[in-house]
Amino acid sequence: MDKNLQTPEEYINSISEDRKEIITQLRDIIKQNLPKGFEETISYGFLSFVVPHSIYPKGYHCDPKQALPFISIASQKSHIAIYHMGIYAEPKLLEWFTNEFPKYSSKKLDMGKSCLRFKKAEDVPIKLIGELAKKMSPKDWINLYESKFHK
Repeated sequence: MDKNLQTPEEYINSISEDRKEIITQLRDIIKQNLPKGFEETISYGFLSFVVPHSIYPKGYHCDPKQALPFISIASQKSHIAIYHMGIYAEPKLLEWFTNEFPKYSSKKLDMGKSCLRFKKAEDVPIKLIGELAKKMSPKDWINLYESKFHK
């Protein structure tokens, strides 16, 4: 992926045709459901939704010049990835998601600490991702982030 991409549209236009539709659907469902205050951008080469510096001037502890990441979508070489920092940092949210997932998909959940991986576009539970996007406001995320990562 080209790390010099500047806009979400450039990101979508840069990916393979077979992934554009699912990435656009994910982008749309997240935008429709995220609480106000998050900002869409490109972060670390991914289409991302972040807490902007205007709300959280400290930025991301790994690189304070970067806004605080929350959700990212990526078309990786072998899968479609959704990175959600809330499920990494909040065990109750992770538990909710893992309990809900089988209601939306017959596939086995493939995830890392914050990464949800889907081999095929048709395997992505769009509605569940929309529900997940609703679960945390920027203020909730900042409070959780500070309690977990800013000691």
